[in-house]
Amino acid sequence: MSRILPLEAPYAPEVGAQLERMMPAGVPPIALFRMFVRNLPMATAMWEWGGYELSKRLSLSMREREIVIDRTTARCGAEYEWGVHVVSFAERVDLGKEQIHSLTHGDATDTCWTDGRERLLIRAVDALHDHSDIDDALWVELKRHFTDAELLDLIAMCGWYHAISFLARATRLPSERGAPRFTDV
Repeated sequence: MSRILPLEAPYAPEVGAQLERMMPAGVPPIALFRMFVRNLPMATAMWEWGGYELSKRLSLSMREREIVIDRTTARCGAEYEWGVHVVSFAERVDLGKEQIHSLTHGDATDTCWTDGRERLLIRAVDALHDHSDIDDALWVELKRHFTDAELLDLIAMCGWYHAISFLARATRLPSERGAPRFTDV
């Protein structure tokens, strides 16, 4: 049971307008966003930053973005947010079942990872999760494969999805209908 219940329709006009901005046209708002609008100024600010993280302006590819998000939310134990991203994006970015399993339960050495950049993304997320830092040796490897802009986006995205994970977990937000669970992969 969620500790902070997501709002249900009908919404106050300003809440409804914010929820419409937060979702693709014609898609009903997810529980996370319906919970966020209980604090409308926060929801508005989060939508603005989240809009960047999920946009084409991000310097990482959509597939790389989803690897970072799926790994971060899995490491944080945020099944809600992990499930939303797996059901919404995994197929679109060609993440196979073995890769989803690896992002959830494995590591960068799993044989399903044949691209060096992708292995480095997983290692960077793990370092940030475990140590809130990236050691010098890993940083040197990352600099060989990623631009400064990509590294800044990687670090900020990992931190952003830690915050989203904290919100989803601490409020005990239940999984969206149809979203996978960690035990499903």
